[in-house]
Amino acid sequence: MELELTQVTTIFLAVAVFLVGKYLNSKINFLSRFCIPAPVVGGLIFAIITTILKGTGLLTITLDTSLQGLFMLTFFTTVGLGASFGLIKLGGKLLVIYWVSCGVLALVQSVIGVSMAKLLNIEPLIGVVVGAVSMEGGHGAATAFGNTIKDMGVDSALSVGLAAATVGLVAGGLMGGPIVRYLVNKHNLKADESEVQMENPVINNTENESMDSKSVMVQLFIITLCMAVGAYAGDLFTQLTGFSLPNYVSAMFIAVIVRNIIDLYNKDLIQMKSISLIGDITLGIFLSMALMSIKLWEVANLALPLLAIVLVQVLFIGLFGTFVLFRLLGKDYDAAVMVGGFTGHGLGATPNAMANMDAIVSRFGPSRKAFLVVPIVGAFLIDVFAMPIIITTINMFS
Repeated sequence: MELELTQVTTIFLAVAVFLVGKYLNSKINFLSRFCIPAPVVGGLIFAIITTILKGTGLLTITLDTSLQGLFMLTFFTTVGLGASFGLIKLGGKLLVIYWVSCGVLALVQSVIGVSMAKLLNIEPLIGVVVGAVSMEGGHGAATAFGNTIKDMGVDSALSVGLAAATVGLVAGGLMGGPIVRYLVNKHNLKADESEVQMENPVINNTENESMDSKSVMVQLFIITLCMAVGAYAGDLFTQLTGFSLPNYVSAMFIAVIVRNIIDLYNKDLIQMKSISLIGDITLGIFLSMALMSIKLWEVANLALPLLAIVLVQVLFIGLFGTFVLFRLLGKDYDAAVMVGGFTGHGLGATPNAMANMDAIVSRFGPSRKAFLVVPIVGAFLIDVFAMPIIITTINMFS
């Protein structure tokens, strides 16, 4: 028996799956402790159910995910609109060092993924997916680029990417605290209790932003403008160079340009409260749709190679953070806390990084520098380096 769902029904289920994930996160300590995203929780449950139904021959469910690309495009555009150059000035030297280190991580993760894939005799593009795409990129990038690589003929790319992102997310949550504890004890580090509260008008001014229909429509105008121009720019770039550039990537970079041009003339026009809300909603829906459509039977044959590659990724980020990044950031307490955040979003997502740092400072003391630098890079700036590296890697092995 086969059941084909319509666009509307698929979106309804995606929202329902998201809400189920939210509910389970609020009830199960393990899920909230490691910041497992609600779409991942609900979506995996749905995927497991559909796999069981298919495996037993009772029912095959087919989803209409044709609108998933629109939600994905919208989300990446909101990310670009958050990347104000004013953020870089606030973070200073530490932010630049941390930002460049994230770029290095994206490059090395891509190299590890492809190298391990060749060593294990599997498709190199699978290695790309288990590299920076799913590690530093998390579930959002795994969904976006997984679909891109799937369209290139690698059917299991999306499922493998999401599986790798989930494993990485848990690993990032497990590793951050122990690494920082080691650094604190070894170097006898202590928090600076006299540290002055750092003002952050670029981030904190969202609390004073009003949200009404007019202001939200203005933000939607800016978002859709960037999406439209970005889509044409991506197609034009691909035609002129022969270098594949997905529309959501070009839209994100157009959004960065638009944001900083607007900031030169009117810093209050873009309201990040509305932008972030739109981004959160579209991210939740497109991730839910992606997780719902995972074909777990495609991942089964790659389970051991997938775990092997992720294990090497985890070992690298642990060593790099402990022995390289910690020294580059100044070998002090703030540097140690930032390493904890780096481990979190380098293997998962920015909320993972924030959860790591929150647990660390609750035990060892405050680090306002870390709470300024890590979310700025993890939420906005990281993709400026990561996206070109990922796109180049995909084109090299496509």
